[in-house]
Amino acid sequence: MNYCSHCGAPVSLKVPAGDSLPRFVCDRCGTIHYQNPKMVIGAIPEWEDRILLCRRAIEPRAGLWTLPAGFMENEETTAQAAARETLEEACARIEVGEMFSLINVPHINQVHILYRARLLDLDFAPGVESLEVQLFNEANIPWETIAFRTIGLTLRHFFEDRKTGSYGFHVRDLVYPPR
Repeated sequence: MNYCSHCGAPVSLKVPAGDSLPRFVCDRCGTIHYQNPKMVIGAIPEWEDRILLCRRAIEPRAGLWTLPAGFMENEETTAQAAARETLEEACARIEVGEMFSLINVPHINQVHILYRARLLDLDFAPGVESLEVQLFNEANIPWETIAFRTIGLTLRHFFEDRKTGSYGFHVRDLVYPPR
């Protein structure tokens, strides 16, 4: 960050009084600019024994498969974000269920939250960020072309839980490099 978004003056990186971490602080108006992790929210849309996946049309990881998910917007809840992202990426309407996974990804300043969800109908199609969308049963999940580690972990937990008939809430911290 070079300039204050409040007044346009240059900013300096320093520890503000009463804080313990360096922040960008405006040299003119004193505004402290906090930079916090981004929330990536999505859904695991279910139809019978199948899951809806999207093949990405955009970077990062264009051409690979993922669950519908993306950055949370201001003035929406996490559940609203999951429904909106599913509609945007797969043109699919869902009933959002319980939160299923929360994965901290500190090396890229993100937190990923995925909800279980029920597809309301089979009326889905690729959104502008997707090349294609498709329902997959567990045996046909394209594991080798899953776009993100968080999505692969979430899907593995989902299928493990489904086998037991009891769905838990899964929390994980991803470290870099992967262990």
